Amino acid sequence: MSVRIAVDTGGTFTDVVVTDESGEVWAAKASTTPDDVFDGVGAAIERAAAQAGLGLDELLARCGVLSYATTHATNAILLRRTARTAFVTTWGHPDVLVLKEGGKFGPFDFSRDHPEPYVPRALTFEVRERIGAGGEVVEPLDERDAVRVIGELERAGVEAVGVCFLWAHVHPAHERRFAELLAERLPDVAVSVSHAVVPTIREYRRASATCIDASLKPLMTRHFESVERRLLERGFGGDFLVVTSTGGVVPAAEVIRRPLLVVSSGPSIAPVGAEAAAREAGVDDADLVVGDMGGTTFDISLVRDGEAQFARETWLGDQFTGDITGLASVAVESIGYGGGSIAWIDDGGMLRVGPASAGAAPGPACYGRGGSDPTFTDAAVVCGLLDPDAFLGGQMRLDAGAAHAAVARGVAEPLGLTAEEAAAAIVEVAVDGMAERIRELTARDGLDLADAVFVAGGGASALCAGAIGQRLGCRSVLVPRLAPVLSAAGGLCSDVLMEFAASHPTATDAFDFDGVTGVLDGLDGEMERFLRRLGADDERGSRQFIAEARYRHQVWELELALAGGGPRAAEDLPELEESFHRVHERAFGVRDPGQVVEVLYWRGRARAALDRPAPSPLAARETAAGTPSSAWFADAGLVETTRFDGERLAADAVIDGAAVVDLPHTTLVVPPGLRARRTALGHFVLTSMQQEEAR
Repeated sequence: MSVRIAVDTGGTFTDVVVTDESGEVWAAKASTTPDDVFDGVGAAIERAAAQAGLGLDELLARCGVLSYATTHATNAILLRRTARTAFVTTWGHPDVLVLKEGGKFGPFDFSRDHPEPYVPRALTFEVRERIGAGGEVVEPLDERDAVRVIGELERAGVEAVGVCFLWAHVHPAHERRFAELLAERLPDVAVSVSHAVVPTIREYRRASATCIDASLKPLMTRHFESVERRLLERGFGGDFLVVTSTGGVVPAAEVIRRPLLVVSSGPSIAPVGAEAAAREAGVDDADLVVGDMGGTTFDISLVRDGEAQFARETWLGDQFTGDITGLASVAVESIGYGGGSIAWIDDGGMLRVGPASAGAAPGPACYGRGGSDPTFTDAAVVCGLLDPDAFLGGQMRLDAGAAHAAVARGVAEPLGLTAEEAAAAIVEVAVDGMAERIRELTARDGLDLADAVFVAGGGASALCAGAIGQRLGCRSVLVPRLAPVLSAAGGLCSDVLMEFAASHPTATDAFDFDGVTGVLDGLDGEMERFLRRLGADDERGSRQFIAEARYRHQVWELELALAGGGPRAAEDLPELEESFHRVHERAFGVRDPGQVVEVLYWRGRARAALDRPAPSPLAARETAAGTPSSAWFADAGLVETTRFDGERLAADAVIDGAAVVDLPHTTLVVPPGLRARRTALGHFVLTSMQQEEAR
């Protein structure tokens, strides 16, 4: 029997989901092991294998496809643990990375220093050459000067080089030749050239993306080769696919050539898992707000019309002062609310939660690993929401006394509250913070929350998903069967997906049909070659064109999918214009039908469908009675609560709040006023009892 395995290795836990041809699913977690990542991956796969009645080697031998998501690249960038990288650019333009895009929030806040460039100014080198905006050679590449720079690179001891010449995306000959010279003289140094990484007009974005890509090559090559080698040693003989920032997967060899693709690898796949769960639960007729709450962050993403929303604005760190990837990726907003987020009192006596986190080591006080700060998880224990004996399916016992002491010392005593009141307040502050950020994001995207479904993901999200849905006024809340491992679950239903891009500005009042046709044909050829390498036939492979357009004189572009082969003749323009007006109206609430539409970028999205076994329904069983208990809620105080063993809940079971459901890797809280229904496939859908009665 063939199986498919999905792995998501993050900062605290490594999640694994396994499914077989019958649709049976097994999920497991293990602690992430940064020193040797395969130890954690192997442990999680072995636990899932045990549930299937197999050993690790036997399961891997039966695996046809293994999808692998990792935050390794993102963590390396944020912690500056990448290769020693140099930036090579056109003579006279060494400050591209220093100046970034010239802006910051709080322009009169002089307490913050100017951000450091991704590559230090001391490792920036200039080469005499110049390409014009039209692709003409203004100054030929001075090869003697190029050789001189390569000598300086060698003396500087760099491990990677990012090459970004002016207008190289229009005419890349100079970048190609410099890369050839570098390979001849320094063959062990990794190199990335901007026209191959991100062929876009904006200079900073192209340079930043290229340097990030180069800096990751040595690290990620070692990482993926090591994981794949260890898998092969244990009997794996299937396809090793890596999750990218597009929410799809690609062969590991593609990522080794272009590691920028895996920045935001883990969070990008959660919306895919959410969309699949919504379809199975019968709530896929609404837009989805996905909240993935792990140990450190709460990741927010949107699914509209069945598709995860993409963004070009992917910043690592703060917007404008961080570093930008320049790639289209699934739009994910991360804020500092997680299970390990620390509660604290500010100078004004106000209770705050996060963004500082206790992390995995030492972790929350209740973990018993030396942590003493009160965290969200500690508060959930003190409130009675988490059962210390049932955490992670009983694999880990929590120290309720340590949690109580941490909350009392850090929050309750300074505020003059009982420990239980303080704990309920901690949960309330976190819920309000997450809900408020979702309101901001959805308002910006023009999404009506009253008709949206909030989807919970991550190990901690089910604790507060119902409360978040209530705050937002959502139509319903969905807690998927695999909510604690939502990103890994997304890996089970993802397809192979690769994007190709090109710049060719034109406008609807003087549309360059010949130029656009040439660009689209070039993208089509790249997509066809990619699908051919995968062996995807016409039935499994598909190609889609995308344009990034704006009204004339606007600063930023919006993405719109193009019908068929894109605009290639005058009769295609009305459809292009109407598509953009529609997208603009949805984003901003207005359209301007008489305005000229400018298209700056063209993208091709190649997709190869992978087999997706239909999930198997829950085994037939009768719902066991719940156990009387009690829990603290900020707006109601101590409330009588019924506690259920989730493994003993039948399909179509109905639970009225206040209730708590203990599941193998998470805990579902049904607040007062909400009703939870379990679907045939094991998902939980929460709705308002008041709204149901009103209908």
